[in-house]
Amino acid sequence: MNFPIFPLIVGAIVLLVFLYFFPISLWITALFSGVKVSLFQLAFMRVRKVPPSLIVNSMITSTKAGLELTANDLETHYLAGGNIPSVIKALISADKANIPLTFKQATAIDLAGRDVFEAVTTSVNPKVINTPNVAAVAQDGIQLIAKARITVRANITQLVGGAGEETILARVGEGIVTSIGSSKSHKEVLENPDKISKLVLSKGLDAGTAFEILSIDIADIDIGENIGAKLQIDQATADLKVAEAKAEERRAMAVAIEQENRAKTQEAKARVVEAEAEIPKAMAEAFRSGNLGIMDYYKMRNVQADTDMRDSIANPSNQSSSSKPGRDETRLS
Repeated sequence: MNFPIFPLIVGAIVLLVFLYFFPISLWITALFSGVKVSLFQLAFMRVRKVPPSLIVNSMITSTKAGLELTANDLETHYLAGGNIPSVIKALISADKANIPLTFKQATAIDLAGRDVFEAVTTSVNPKVINTPNVAAVAQDGIQLIAKARITVRANITQLVGGAGEETILARVGEGIVTSIGSSKSHKEVLENPDKISKLVLSKGLDAGTAFEILSIDIADIDIGENIGAKLQIDQATADLKVAEAKAEERRAMAVAIEQENRAKTQEAKARVVEAEAEIPKAMAEAFRSGNLGIMDYYKMRNVQADTDMRDSIANPSNQSSSSKPGRDETRLS
């Protein structure tokens, strides 16, 4: 007896396709779990490329937790690229902790790129953020290196559009620097480190952020370098270099003036020599014109000889240099 194999194959394929688009077992599970979803809705989920098991299991979990969610809401969030299990867990945690969180808020937070379940967990169990080492200088020039612990909890209403941990760390670091910088001495900071915490907390640094600062505790303060002394040394070195440059400028100016004066002196000596060279010519001209007699000439020579003798007595080492060009014998032409 021959069995019709081809019709059986076609029937099996049709049955598999039917069971794929109409997941009867999943529909029965939802039905006995109290979730209202029709078989055609599950088929349409297949057509829209939405996994029916994800939607049904999420609805079962939310229904057992007392949340009223529809399949359309979950499908819409899934098609928008959201994380449905994370949203469901966040809603259940918020409901158990009496934190006001709606499905719309949870989906908005999830689509904004934040982990909504972690946000609810942080809101229930505050989170501790350790700041990096913050270096600041007191008014006496001593550097202090502080490290703080910030206890924060999530602010559900500010999770969408609110600043993150980086902003909190930056603001707290700025507050620590301001507090230490306003202290007259580093000893005041070491004696009362809680002064920093009070000043930073009073500024409302969590405004516009996704967190609420509960406390700021200074974990450690170390003494760094003497920045004031280094700055004074650098300033003194710079002043010394400026003074040396000005002194060198004055020295160069003095050397230039000295060289100029020497040149002027040589020029004056040259003029004197030139003037003395004119004396013999003038005497010869006086002889020719009869303005100078021979006796007058000899009297002048006697005066010159007497002057040379006195000079040689006064300066015996300069006898050879005591005679001047103008005192040589003059030949009458």
